Amino acid sequence: MYTLLSILLIIVSLFMIVTVLLQNSDDDGIGALGGQSTESFFSKSKGKTMEARLAMGTKIAAAVFVVLCLLMLLVK
Repeated sequence: MYTLLSILLIIVSLFMIVTVLLQNSDDDGIGALGGQSTESFFSKSKGKTMEARLAMGTKIAAAVFVVLCLLMLLVK
């Protein structure tokens, strides 16, 4: 059981690393705090873009990662 959880944890970790690396960097930087952002929140459909899919994949992978870590703690 512990070996299976370890393998799943490695796979989820690699998936999370890939999804984070594929995401675009935030070009606005600190200027967005002062209202100097060139793009508003409603300017493009956030749910249909590739960046939104990558962000959702990262969130899901992070949640699965935490659950697997807790399960490994309980099994060991």
